[in-house]
Amino acid sequence: MKSPANRPARGAEPPEPGPVEVEDAEASIVENYPHLVRLAYLTLPAALGKHRRVLTAHALVQRALPRGRRTPDPVAADTGGPRGGPPDPAYSLVRQEVLRGAVAHDPAEGWRRRVVEARDRLPLPYVWGLRLHPKAGGTDELALDRTLSGLGSPARAAFALSALEGLGEREVRKVLAAAGVADPRAAVAEAAAASAEGSEGAGAVRVLLGGGEFDPCTVQARPTDLLRRRQHLRAAGAAAAAAAVAALLLPLTGTGGGDPESYAGGAYTDGAPAGSGSPLETSALVRTDAALWEHTSRMDFTAWPARGDRKDDTALLRRALAVWSYPGERVQVSATPGTSRGLPAQPPQLLYAGDVGEASVVLLYDGMRIVRYAEPQDGKGFAALDFARVDDADVTTGAAVVVGRVDGNTRFLTAPWVDETQTRDLLRPNQPGQPLRVAADGVTDPVRTPGAGAPAGQCGTAWPVLQFRSSAKIVEQHSFLLTDLGDLTPVHLTYTPPPGGSPAPARQPREATGTQALLNWAHSACRLGALRGQGVRAVNNWEFAAQRLPEGGAAASWVCTRTDTWRGSGTAMVQFLPPGSSPTALASVAAEAQDTNACSRFGQHVLAGVMWKSPAGHWFLLAAGSRDVTKVSATGGVRASADGPLLAVRVERGANAKLTARLTTGKTLESLG
Repeated sequence: MKSPANRPARGAEPPEPGPVEVEDAEASIVENYPHLVRLAYLTLPAALGKHRRVLTAHALVQRALPRGRRTPDPVAADTGGPRGGPPDPAYSLVRQEVLRGAVAHDPAEGWRRRVVEARDRLPLPYVWGLRLHPKAGGTDELALDRTLSGLGSPARAAFALSALEGLGEREVRKVLAAAGVADPRAAVAEAAAASAEGSEGAGAVRVLLGGGEFDPCTVQARPTDLLRRRQHLRAAGAAAAAAAVAALLLPLTGTGGGDPESYAGGAYTDGAPAGSGSPLETSALVRTDAALWEHTSRMDFTAWPARGDRKDDTALLRRALAVWSYPGERVQVSATPGTSRGLPAQPPQLLYAGDVGEASVVLLYDGMRIVRYAEPQDGKGFAALDFARVDDADVTTGAAVVVGRVDGNTRFLTAPWVDETQTRDLLRPNQPGQPLRVAADGVTDPVRTPGAGAPAGQCGTAWPVLQFRSSAKIVEQHSFLLTDLGDLTPVHLTYTPPPGGSPAPARQPREATGTQALLNWAHSACRLGALRGQGVRAVNNWEFAAQRLPEGGAAASWVCTRTDTWRGSGTAMVQFLPPGSSPTALASVAAEAQDTNACSRFGQHVLAGVMWKSPAGHWFLLAAGSRDVTKVSATGGVRASADGPLLAVRVERGANAKLTARLTTGKTLESLG
């Protein structure tokens, strides 16, 4: 653990910049116009389509000219200039306004997006009868464009600032903060994750971003749908008359937004915006045979049949696909971290379409993501479009999907291979599970959401989980636990027991349905709330050591809680549970680490320590390692060592020590965190 003295010192605050004259801002726009338009084009969300992104990028740069003297945000005034040049206050001011407008177009921006879309209707610039798009690139450019399409606008801006302008991570965060991004650190992390997925280096990415595929100043033109345009012209007179009648009727009908068709952003045909070339069509939806799961070797969402009493409702399906293509201003869009919001590469699979409570719900699967569309049945209020990554799902992690949440209760659609369904309370490990009714279409009765009704940051008096049993028709028939952590798919809970006496103990997680597993999870359940909304796939409690405490104490338990996400990253947290704790007492956190493979099958060794006060009032440094630890050593403020995986040494209160261990292989193991 780093002491304050080891932390990097913060530099002095940069001097506040002076005001920028309008003439200087205009000169910067003219000089850097192609570069600024490219930056805006890269930041705008892919859902706008290339034609609209081209026009909007030009409009954003032209509108960045201030009306009078302006001072750039001091946070970003000292960042690099155009194309990695020295800081330029005029350019910083223009760039911050361009990015502010581009980021506001992100579907997640809500009211800001509605404001900028109203401004976009102004004829600056405007093209009639043509559709514009940059030149088509090669396979590398297309792959990069596909990667960017999965990012939100803040992350796209971070990607462009880093790759195109060569800014460092700290400078990128400053520029994003000046542009009004709510969480610059998260945007930079999302962009870095996307960059890490590609095989190109930073230099190669900069070359690709500078190519014709991302150049909105050198475009190709094609006509719009000529026949459709002729039909629109013929209908112009009738439309004008209808508009006049609507204007008279509007005060009588109100503005409740009761038309479900209005959830999609713009005109569309069969689920796709006109002229977009989207692959989303209702006739192309994949529908799996109801019995496929009984004889397939791939037990994931590909084996789910289409269910629900509205699975043949073409109008509902068309609206869901249209909103996916381009969500309108009355749609609230969300995605788990690392999940693309872009269009699928091929027609998606229909999992469910039906009415759940007061909402109409459609569930789709595109091979990588679950997409949930929900609209109010009365057409009033907001619709929802949710994305969740689910690649490499299996019998357990692909066993259920959320179809609705209302008033602290959640309904799930269960997999066709789930035979028995129960709920149980993790905080009451000795109580048996209660039956959970499932309708014929696979939808469960409402299940209380963990933490619902409890004060913010608190666990509440219960932690409900799902306990499913898979069908006897598949080889892997077993019971397993799932918990709802706020994403579309519940999280699989497992348990790895302490090492036994055999030379080669099993380290593979087991289902957390046994007595020992349930007792162990009762001490960790309330820490699951901190993982909500993080795209978690599975959490495992590994009881890696038991240590008899000094001065005649009983045995304490050491547990490493491993969290794995759908995007591949994970965390580890070691918890220490002293003897005599109540059945649901929260274990103490001894150490934790982010973005690590510790306590997984790829990192099977762990070491941690705590300061413990005995009943007699004496302080001890306790340390424990996993089974392959042959010696534990403490250095620094405490100097001690012990053979084997355990260490207990009496120390003064507040003593600091660095822990290391030696493994059976002879390698050195550092303490976690």
